[in-house]
Amino acid sequence: MTHDNLVDRTKITDHVLNYATGIDRHQWDLYRSIFADDITIDFASWSGDPASKMKADDWVAGVRATLEPFDATQHVLTNFAIELDGDQAICTCYMSAHHHLVTGDLREMQSIGGYYVHHLERSGDGWLIHRTQLNVTWEMGDRGLFEQAALRAG
Repeated sequence: MTHDNLVDRTKITDHVLNYATGIDRHQWDLYRSIFADDITIDFASWSGDPASKMKADDWVAGVRATLEPFDATQHVLTNFAIELDGDQAICTCYMSAHHHLVTGDLREMQSIGGYYVHHLERSGDGWLIHRTQLNVTWEMGDRGLFEQAALRAG
C-alpha cells in the first residue's frame, strides 16, 4: 500500500463519517457536501423501493424532513473496507441507526443495522459519493415512530 493510498483511505473514511455527523447534528450543509450533484440511492432493503437517480439536494431535503423531527438520532459507522481504483473507490462500512422519539413520559426508539456500500469518485482534492446502497440486516422497534415524527413536523 502506498502513501497516497493511505491518504485516500483516510480522506474517504473521514468523508463518509460526515454522513452520520451531518444527520445527527442537523448540519445539512455538511451532509450535502459528501454527495455529487446527481446520485443514485438504493434503500430497497429498508423501503422496498427500487434504486433511483436524483439530485443530491432533493435527497438531503428528504432525509432532513424525515429525521429532523426526532428528538435524537445516532448513526454509527464502523469497519471501513475501502477498495481504490484510481479516481474511483468503493467504501463498505457497518452501520447502526437509532431514532429516538419522546412523547410525554414515553421514550421510544427504532433502530436498524446493516451496512452501506458507497461508490465514490475523486473530485478535485476530495471524494464525493455518487451512489449509495443501504443493506439492512436487522431491525428493532416500531417503524410507526417515523409516522409519529412526521406528524410532529406537520
